[in-house]
Amino acid sequence: MEVLFYHLTGRTLEQALPQLLEKTLARGWRAVVQAGSPERIKALDDHLWTYTDESFLPHGTDSAADQTPILLSLSDARGAADVLFAVDGVPFPASEGWQRVVILFDGRDEEAVTRARLTWRDVKARGLPATYWQPDETGRWMQKA
Repeated sequence: MEVLFYHLTGRTLEQALPQLLEKTLARGWRAVVQAGSPERIKALDDHLWTYTDESFLPHGTDSAADQTPILLSLSDARGAADVLFAVDGVPFPASEGWQRVVILFDGRDEEAVTRARLTWRDVKARGLPATYWQPDETGRWMQKA
């Protein structure tokens, strides 16, 4: 399992997540986006249908777990996908059966940054490969660690 930390500094979650989900689907992987509240699930659900005029991301919520390549859920829904996207500071998954875990955190929220740092230390202590990504001045993701 590989763990990727995405530090959202110049972008919001709503701006960054669709691009990362598109890349995940292009690899032939299924994804779970685990959020911290039903309100966030609803907002992401609405957003992923309309984030661009040219396309949409096929997704569903817990009731469609077996029928969709992207699942929006309050749990990590292990077994439903290859990649877990953890947002809103949800806890790092207990199971290690994922291909990849992507942790997105808001760089303008000091609590979120602190949680991400603690999770980074935990991931490294477990001996898992981890990378840290931050956008450059053009908005392109650059690996920093």
